[in-house]
Amino acid sequence: MLGLLVIIVISWLLLHVIEKKSMKVLGILPTGKRIIQFLLGTLFIMLVTLLNIYVETIVLNVDWKMQTSINYQLVFDAFGYHIKSALTEDLVFRGAILYILISRLGVKWGILISALCFGVYHVFSYGMTEAGVIPILYVILITGFTGFVWAYIFHKTKSIMLGLGLHLGINLINVFFFESQPYGELFFEATKNTKLEDWNWLWFNLFKGLFPSLVTLVFVRQYLRFSQKRSKKI
Repeated sequence: MLGLLVIIVISWLLLHVIEKKSMKVLGILPTGKRIIQFLLGTLFIMLVTLLNIYVETIVLNVDWKMQTSINYQLVFDAFGYHIKSALTEDLVFRGAILYILISRLGVKWGILISALCFGVYHVFSYGMTEAGVIPILYVILITGFTGFVWAYIFHKTKSIMLGLGLHLGINLINVFFFESQPYGELFFEATKNTKLEDWNWLWFNLFKGLFPSLVTLVFVRQYLRFSQKRSKKI
């Protein structure tokens, strides 16, 4: 929590000193519209992630075993942990710095720099600095593209709330099924799966990594068009 408070203070200082703006430009205040965006993003990406897991189940012949005893306190703790984690990362990569980058360098360069930094950050957060060139490039590509989509969403909605919902939703569903620290496999555990090799492994993992963000990009563009049409009618 202390780290999150420090980031908020630094964000305020950067915006105040460099742009002469307040934290309001990050769209962080929970208005009715932004709460709806947050919930919409969370629910949408949960469904997309479940679809991704279903595809993985079919392709890899995964057998899932439901946990015999679900610890709901751990589920609650995981929710608290991941909402703080997602908010922290979003404030760093899609907050004041992104706003300043877009203001000073333009939308294209601002979003690209934010996305690249987000991808490189995950190489370190996943502990993959010694994993080899191919795995590192894979992580940068997948998480970087995700960061690109979420930065685009921030620019278009003028708020971090929709992206925050997407970030939280995908993290929560993954910890229900997969190993993760400090929480993982809260609902299910994979007891058997088929191992892919070489090009089959590469193509499947590219699909698995890029599919959620690609679908999200299409969804958000349609959502923005719908919102614009609705606002014109009003």
